[in-house]
Amino acid sequence: MPLPKRKHSKARRDKRRSANSKTYLANLSLCPQCKKPRLPHRVCPHCGYYKGKPVVITEVAEEKKR
Repeated sequence: MPLPKRKHSKARRDKRRSANSKTYLANLSLCPQCKKPRLPHRVCPHCGYYKGKPVVITEVAEEKKR
């Protein structure tokens, strides 16, 4: 089995590893309550709703009730 004659540098190793770590934009969906973008399958950070039900009480939701 062939072996390397010299040690590869850390920069060379990291260049190879970084080729696979591409960053992608998150898939955003619109919240059915407030129509603002949010991550899918998560509570909306703006209104606090998930699947049409209030889950988290936010300052915006409290202002709407007043």
